[in-house]
Amino acid sequence: MVLDFAKEAIEKAATHSINFDELKAGKANIKVFGVGGAGCNTATWLYNKGISGAAVYALNTDALHLSVTKADDKILIGKELTRGLGCGGYPQKGREAAKEAISEIKKFVAGSDMVFILAGMGGGTGTGAAPVVAQLSKEAGAVTIGVVTMPFECERARIDKAEFGLQELRDVTDTVI
Repeated sequence: MVLDFAKEAIEKAATHSINFDELKAGKANIKVFGVGGAGCNTATWLYNKGISGAAVYALNTDALHLSVTKADDKILIGKELTRGLGCGGYPQKGREAAKEAISEIKKFVAGSDMVFILAGMGGGTGTGAAPVVAQLSKEAGAVTIGVVTMPFECERARIDKAEFGLQELRDVTDTVI
């Protein structure tokens, strides 16, 4: 019976040869990056929930949206390229904006064991910048996981961009949800 198994395990635990007090388990360094408008909205939601065990970061090209985003730290990417006004739905601009801030992003991903990248596919910043952040995370040695939203059927104009961005993200992450 299950209770007999549990009772036996408890009795044997006292005589077990492993000293569990001497084991030093490390703590994983987990970071969550919200990239673009949708990613920053998700990061704000997580931050407000008060998640523990992970640092929350927000990256955006839209300075106004970034100012209302809640996170442990924020990076305005593409300061020169977009002047804080966003990407206008152009993923190439989002990619270039992330590359402009590459040294800042590298500092944030350094030492990470696991990185979650939150983004909405189909717009400019999330679609273009998320793969850049993912690539830098992988280069830093982190297990890298993309968590994305895709456009609705009625958003036909965004679907092709989203599919392309999703494939780019898949190419540089361990997995995408």
